[in-house]
Amino acid sequence: MIAIIDYGVGNLFSLNASLKYMNIESEVTKDAQHIRDADKIILPGVGAFKDAYDKLESTGLIPVLDEEVKKGKCLLGICLGMQLLFEKSYEYGEHKGLCYLKGNIYPLRDDIPSNYNVPEIGWNKLFAVKENDPLLKYTDNEPYVYYVHSYYAKADVDSLAAYSEYGVKVSGYVHKDNVFGTQFHPEKSGRDGLNILKAFDEID
Repeated sequence: MIAIIDYGVGNLFSLNASLKYMNIESEVTKDAQHIRDADKIILPGVGAFKDAYDKLESTGLIPVLDEEVKKGKCLLGICLGMQLLFEKSYEYGEHKGLCYLKGNIYPLRDDIPSNYNVPEIGWNKLFAVKENDPLLKYTDNEPYVYYVHSYYAKADVDSLAAYSEYGVKVSGYVHKDNVFGTQFHPEKSGRDGLNILKAFDEID
């Protein structure tokens, strides 16, 4: 069973519906014991970094996440949930993240040409940089995935698994050990996105 963490941000129910469509057992929960009992965890998220971190902290679930990640349980962060996996965000100040991955979050506007829109909204091609990555095993070569974001991760080279081009290389998918993250929304990314969720479910 996959536990989808409910901490007051994120499109939880469309994600849960996508998992159910793929016959993947899942539960939207804020119950610490249910998260401990789950086989895997998804941390969704939309909105502002600090607000999301504060809401997650207020649930008391950060120590639970720390404990489960340390034990080797697979965690997938989606969109803002992925950004929270990193060390810091520079969204309206400087804010600490969960520190599961090396790297920081920066404004797109500072690094892309002025004729590019912010936020990036829409489909973009994903280029893999790691061969035989477990989450990409069912996707097409260079799949298109769906983004909605104004900030992006400058990920450490060890965790960058795939990127998209948007005037700059956007860390689209990161993976190190049992920690995974997608800046794009797999639940909105058609068949390839659903297959990414399927592959996550199948990881031992």
